[in-house]
Amino acid sequence: MEELLNNDNPMHPDMERIFKGNREWVESKKQNDPGFFERSAQGQAPKYLFIGCSDSRVPASHISGTAPGEMFVHRNIANMVVHTDVNLLSVLQYAVEVLKVKHIMVVGHYGCGGVAAAASDKQFGLIDNWLTNIKDVIRLHEDEFNEITDEAQRLRRLVELNVIEQVMNLSKTSIIQNAMKNEEPPQLHGLVYDLHDGILKNLNVQTKMIKRFEHIYGMQ
Repeated sequence: MEELLNNDNPMHPDMERIFKGNREWVESKKQNDPGFFERSAQGQAPKYLFIGCSDSRVPASHISGTAPGEMFVHRNIANMVVHTDVNLLSVLQYAVEVLKVKHIMVVGHYGCGGVAAAASDKQFGLIDNWLTNIKDVIRLHEDEFNEITDEAQRLRRLVELNVIEQVMNLSKTSIIQNAMKNEEPPQLHGLVYDLHDGILKNLNVQTKMIKRFEHIYGMQ
């Protein structure tokens, strides 16, 4: 244990950059907003839940222009909403029932490696089990997917279809179904971020169409 706590070992330059950046950020925040950290320590009341991809090029706060404390965030490979994912469901329940978020956004991005991997005929290991959920999206939209001959356009469309299906998956959860009974239920949104220009595209997902399946999903 003493060896693990030994501070005599020099810090790696990559980590020095992290701590240097942290100090600079703290000083900048204090100069521009002296009460920022005191307010942050008192609690959070975000309006948004961001469900996005783990891709390092898609930072939630940066691309949305939101400040710390405005957005609750969950990220995984290819921004999936999987009904057996306890991590996702825990985040969702806390955001909806405790934080009372007003908007829930599933945010995909063009050029998603997870989507591309799911569309290929290759095996990648453990992640294949996760990618099966995206392959299900291909199965559901196979006719449209196969009609697109350009490979790049096919993948872009699959990114969009995946976001749409994940928003639909959100609406099927008991958490959202129960929340919809409230006077002001959270609104669900499907967005796609374009790495080439930084713009967010609204897919205008209409979750009301899931109503026609209420006899299957047991929605009240």
